[in-house]
Amino acid sequence: MTALWVGVDVGTQSVKVSVVDGVGVVHAQASAPLTSDRTNERHEQSPGQWIHQTRRVMAEAVGALAESARVDISGVAVCATSGTITTVDAAGRPLSPGLMYDDGRAGVLSDEVAAADPALWRRLGYRIQPTWALPKILWLTRNGWVLPGVRVATQADVVTAALIGRAVVSDWSHSLKSGYDLLELCWPAEAFTSLGIDPQSLPDVVAPGGVLGESSANWQAATGLPAGTPIFAGMTDGCAAQLGAGTLGLGDWHTVVGTTLVVKGVSDHIVVDDTGAVYSHRAPHDGLWFPGGASSVGAGAVSALFAGDDLNARTARISSTYTDRFPSIPLSYPLVTTGERFPVVRPDARGFVRKGGVEHPLADAIARGIDSDALFASVLLGVACVERLAVETMSGAGVPVSGTFSSSGGGTKNAWWTQLRADLLGRPISVPVSAEGSIGMAILAAWAAGPGSAEPLPSVAARMSLVGRVFEPDTARRDQLNECYAVFRSDLVVKGWLVA
Repeated sequence: MTALWVGVDVGTQSVKVSVVDGVGVVHAQASAPLTSDRTNERHEQSPGQWIHQTRRVMAEAVGALAESARVDISGVAVCATSGTITTVDAAGRPLSPGLMYDDGRAGVLSDEVAAADPALWRRLGYRIQPTWALPKILWLTRNGWVLPGVRVATQADVVTAALIGRAVVSDWSHSLKSGYDLLELCWPAEAFTSLGIDPQSLPDVVAPGGVLGESSANWQAATGLPAGTPIFAGMTDGCAAQLGAGTLGLGDWHTVVGTTLVVKGVSDHIVVDDTGAVYSHRAPHDGLWFPGGASSVGAGAVSALFAGDDLNARTARISSTYTDRFPSIPLSYPLVTTGERFPVVRPDARGFVRKGGVEHPLADAIARGIDSDALFASVLLGVACVERLAVETMSGAGVPVSGTFSSSGGGTKNAWWTQLRADLLGRPISVPVSAEGSIGMAILAAWAAGPGSAEPLPSVAARMSLVGRVFEPDTARRDQLNECYAVFRSDLVVKGWLVA
């Protein structure tokens, strides 16, 4: 018997399911899209869509297995976006729209939430951000969505409840932005009561990897997943990618270059950051922590500015033009939306590009006379500079950065860009064959199912995470790129985004 593990990643744009064995071989994989409703600062999805598309994708993935292999499925874990919530009834069925991780409708309440227990938030090492789940919970409460018998649930809770066929407890990773106390492992009842939030409207919470229940007969009929399969508590998508990359040793770091830039590491202590740029997830193993943050820059700027372009051809041109001439690339901070949250906290920040001492709005750069290839190179270099600033921010907060560096996400498909990032960091970057959230959840399930979790999580991840390529830094480019980075930092100081 070859045990198989199912990882589910419920994201913003799609649901993905991977069926993986104990040495990281993917036996089946499938995905299906999700759609959103965006209006001004609001971003909603239908929780019913999360369930329907997960059911559809799991049926496709499990259906691709031989009948004899399906009985080898030994566990399932689910990751989802961080800070996405809804309300559910006593059976765990959703009652209201899903308020997505970047929904800003409750932003005006964030200061009130922060003032409810400032000492607690300081102890937990973060500031309550306007788009976090806790302000949304207060908004739902005050707008009549949270009634007796109704509970708040995360995106992952909704999906796991559907798998099991009843309401489930939550996990401390998905519950972080709802205000869960990761040190005392409880909901902050005093702060909630002062805000008028009923602590009973929040679920019980377990560690990632805890057993939530078993898959139901109804789910087997719909998908082929054997009834009675253990369902384990998961982690947020950023943490799942970290597991998928096997970046779990003290001082290790992982960057996801997706629509946004997520940077997470491994520390032996919770990080307290007065700026609010950094927050720490509690790891499921060895008393460790996953500090990090999410920047609003990333490959989304490429998609927004160069939609429909032949990016391979663009990359070939800028490689020919700018390799070894990096200081001639225009400086940029490639935000395509207003506001930055890490490694600087600036709700008013707007993307810009600077050439010849003149600053232009990022969206108007080409209209202002900046060559499109120069702008493309500027975006790639700008993201790399933000990544280095993020690592320096973590180092400055006392977090070890001496371990291995890995990276995943759509941006890593551009080898020139990944090499540029390695050169700028001065560190090798390993790119796994797949560090997708669904792979990370398969790894978590495999570890959780072990007898007493006898095998360490880093060891399980190491054998299930396959390295595809390692980008070694080119030291010959270091001086030029240090010059670029010094100008980048200096400009942020002049703008007041950084302290000198």
